[in-house]
Amino acid sequence: MTTTTAVIGTIAVLLSLVCWALFLRGVGTMVRSIAQGQKVEPSRFAYPGKRFATMMKEFVAHTRMVKFRTVGWAHWLVMFGFLIGFVFWFEAYGQIFDPEFHWPVIGAWNIYIFADEVLGLATVIGIVVLMVIRQLNHPRVPARLSRFSGSRFGAAYFVEAVVLIEGLGMIFVKTFKISSGIENPPVWTSFFTHYFAQLFEGSSVYWVTAAAVVKLMSGMVWLAVVGLNIDWGVAWHRFAAFFNIYFKRESDGGVALGAAKPMMSQGKVLDMETADPDVDAFGAGKIEDFSWKGWLDFTTCTECGRCQSQCPAWNTGKPLSPKLMIMSLRDHGQAKAPYLFAGGRKDMGGDEVGIVDADGNVDEARLNKVPAAARAEAERKLVGESEGTTGAVIDAEALWSCTTCGACVEQCPVDIEHVDHFIDMRRYQVLIESDFPSELAGMFKNLENKGNPWGQNASQRTAWIDEMDIHIPVYGQDVDSFEGYEYLFWVGCAGAYEDRAKKTTKAVAELLDIAAVDFMVLGQGETCTGDSARRAGNEFLFQMLAQQNIDTFDEVFATAPEQRKKIVVTCAHCFNAIGNEYPQVGGKYEVVHHTQLLNRLVREKRLVPVAAPAGEQVTYHDPCYLGRHNKVYDAPRELMESSGSTLTEMPRHGERSMCCGAGGARMWMEEQIGKRINVDRVDEALSTLNSRPTDADGNKQVRKIATGCPFCRVMLTDGVTAQTSGTEDEGQVEVVDVSQLILEGVKRGRPEVKRGGNFLGPIQTERAPEPEPEPVAAAAKPAAPAATAAPAEAKPAVGLAPKSGGLKKPGGLKKPGGAPKPGGATAPAEPAAETTQAAPAKGLAMGGGLKKPGGLKKPGGAPKPGAAKPAAAASAAPATDDAATESAATESATSGAAAPVETTATEGKAKGFGMAGGLKKPGAKKPGAAKPAAAAPAEPTAPAATESAATEPADEAPADATAADTGTAAPAAAATTSGTEGKAKGFGMAAGLKKPGAKKPGAPKAAATAAEPSAPAETAPAPEPAAPEEPAAPAAGETAAQTDEPAEAPAPAAGSSDSRTITETGASKAKGFGLAAGKKRPGK
Repeated sequence: MTTTTAVIGTIAVLLSLVCWALFLRGVGTMVRSIAQGQKVEPSRFAYPGKRFATMMKEFVAHTRMVKFRTVGWAHWLVMFGFLIGFVFWFEAYGQIFDPEFHWPVIGAWNIYIFADEVLGLATVIGIVVLMVIRQLNHPRVPARLSRFSGSRFGAAYFVEAVVLIEGLGMIFVKTFKISSGIENPPVWTSFFTHYFAQLFEGSSVYWVTAAAVVKLMSGMVWLAVVGLNIDWGVAWHRFAAFFNIYFKRESDGGVALGAAKPMMSQGKVLDMETADPDVDAFGAGKIEDFSWKGWLDFTTCTECGRCQSQCPAWNTGKPLSPKLMIMSLRDHGQAKAPYLFAGGRKDMGGDEVGIVDADGNVDEARLNKVPAAARAEAERKLVGESEGTTGAVIDAEALWSCTTCGACVEQCPVDIEHVDHFIDMRRYQVLIESDFPSELAGMFKNLENKGNPWGQNASQRTAWIDEMDIHIPVYGQDVDSFEGYEYLFWVGCAGAYEDRAKKTTKAVAELLDIAAVDFMVLGQGETCTGDSARRAGNEFLFQMLAQQNIDTFDEVFATAPEQRKKIVVTCAHCFNAIGNEYPQVGGKYEVVHHTQLLNRLVREKRLVPVAAPAGEQVTYHDPCYLGRHNKVYDAPRELMESSGSTLTEMPRHGERSMCCGAGGARMWMEEQIGKRINVDRVDEALSTLNSRPTDADGNKQVRKIATGCPFCRVMLTDGVTAQTSGTEDEGQVEVVDVSQLILEGVKRGRPEVKRGGNFLGPIQTERAPEPEPEPVAAAAKPAAPAATAAPAEAKPAVGLAPKSGGLKKPGGLKKPGGAPKPGGATAPAEPAAETTQAAPAKGLAMGGGLKKPGGLKKPGGAPKPGAAKPAAAASAAPATDDAATESAATESATSGAAAPVETTATEGKAKGFGMAGGLKKPGAKKPGAAKPAAAAPAEPTAPAATESAATEPADEAPADATAADTGTAAPAAAATTSGTEGKAKGFGMAAGLKKPGAKKPGAPKAAATAAEPSAPAETAPAPEPAAPEEPAAPAAGETAAQTDEPAEAPAPAAGSSDSRTITETGASKAKGFGLAAGKKRPGK
């Protein structure tokens, strides 16, 4: 050590002490800031071993970073160069005094010298690659395509420069040691510096000191600058990331997806029955309402923009960027921190309640000590209009643009929980501020009153069953116990009401029947799971809907052991809600998605699909709540492969799949800014499908977009319609569910599917032979009852005509324990469409969407106990001309002839959320078991009418069906309801809101004793029945008038592009829990 080196070393040490002091002060300020957040749930501290293992795995293996491969390995080099390089960096303290200094013992080891070489080179190589990547993705042109748009480039450039200088300092110190003759290590330990030192051969030992000073002081400058800027996440993540990973929500290492975090206050889950908004935080309305883990999230953000690059809202021109929202919350929190340190706090009215004197008045002296900037920051709203310096921290449009798809959480390298924070802010806006998009008001109201977001009656939840030619047992109607069944098939709101989703429901039910899987459905006992309500921030409504469903499940599974409480669902949102979120409120069941169950059945050879002879090109859209939220990626793809489809993946698939735009309650909101998300996704799908228009033989392939979620199907279908309308691709691309592909394959292998499986009972072996088809001329004779059907049970066919050997489930309630009902008459070989008459319109048969009123009307609510209804023979009103006949025949093929309905039930025990004041649970009351009732004998019908009823129907109602058609084909039988008036059920809210889906029937209707016979062919008149009474067939308006509530405006067609539209009522400004309306049709 010389005088020169001693002076230089002393100055460097003194400066380093100042730098360390500034850095440590910054650490203290950061810790105090994070501590301003609320307590976290105790589970964050559970399983320390698992948490530490997760932290080390993500740190050492860089499991999060490698999702971007080039960045992954480059960052790995920089990270180890920085962390392990600390050992070599501190060595510079000795080298500035004595150029020959090295650590005792280990400093002379060859492996230590080799590590110095490797880390120095790795740091330089890694940081240079990262600097190049940043410049290649710089948001110069165009800004929207850069993940670095909005990031702080000054801070990033500073950090990159320091890291580069530190790496070079390590190389040059070693180089000058070799060139000056201080060290002469083996070449293998200095494979680069050995040759690099030859450029500086014979250099002075003072160059070692100079290089050591640069290496040391570059780090010291970094400490000082970073300590003065605690909002530089690009620097602080080096330390904060370890704690953020350790305290992540999932102790098993999973990301914070699947279940939304419960609404919490001071580390305790809030029960909406006992929560007090004056004491408890209902969501996040102020920065201090977030937990300290939330503050740690904000502090850890590296501004890398991975979340932004994957965000569907940002990529379609919306104002939302997950990165910018986290940065805004971080900057706001740090700016407001001095006010919070002083004890400042405001109530919901904005009055100061923290810095007050003994009398509760504002202590102006203490308040004035708080910096003016901090006081001004405390006045800002968290969510609202963000324009101007005093505007809100988070723009409301940005907050409500989130689809909760989870792409941001999936990609974040430091485990920030974006979605949980967004939902917390929405909760405050809905529950406290009553400030949310007006479209949500109708959705909230429909969930409260009807138990489904479409606002349809619960009686229509089983309409799809009437269109099936297999018997599907309904709990409370056909069966009273889960004994003997393996799965409860949860149909869901979309699967019951939305025409496109009903195709999935039917396909899954048919596949389960073919595979002989024992299953049952709840029918009217279902209520919305509450997914959309929770994602929209209405935690109150979610908890009530969830509790009602849990009560229903517990009743169904009352005698089943834990391992047999199995539920299969077709909706990805229901799958996530029941499987992941219901355990938070006490409902634990084994929930499986239909693609998982069907894939298992294919593996077990219980379903054997056969590939189509012609090419079929399919691309698959991963639903967010099936893929990212629940990690189900393989089952749907294996199913498509087994069906023989040629799967072509879109560029964004798997965990990087692009959202369809329906999540986060966006299904029910208008998209007014930028490009529609579903259109952007469809453009990608069409581009993928068009890349291979023909197969290997040059044949044009059928093009399909497959998915596994009804919401995705609606959005993608709307997008396909918008993008192909008026082009050569119009009508050439179909959006289907995976189950439909597998059903097509199974049917190709089983052209004649036997009926009479698990639920229908054994196939009847002693059946009378089918009559030979008679010539058309012979059809003039009156038709005798079918040989295989007892006269007392003969009914016209409903929905699909059963195949030979099958049994038919009539519309209406079956008698439990009774013999299976036979199907309708078998259609003769020669069609007689020109002689058929109009069949009665059944259910609600709007083309392509929600079904129109008319035909056989089900009661508006749960059946009441009472005598069985008189049955009436089904027949059709005569057509007046050929056009009417053709139109009526079309409807007949769609809905089938109306069957007599037997409805008897006892009123079940009221289920509720247990709210104060005797609040009632929302949703439909599950009907009790049907009581046996004798069916009235059916009137004989003409052969032509029989042929028409048995004709194979179309899959769904034609899109151009009109009310005039319904009027022409009047119902042939009217159902009557006998029973006592049920007690009104409500949501437990003001004005006695009704229980969703269950309306009281009005006064009992007059029973129809007979119906007009079908009009016979001119050459074959049928005998007229003796003096029939005119059937009571009320119009849709009259039927609605019989309920005890005012009729709502008819909902739009669920199968159309307007299927997400909700009836608009009330004021445009949404208030409270969304009781006021003001809805728009989304997607346009």
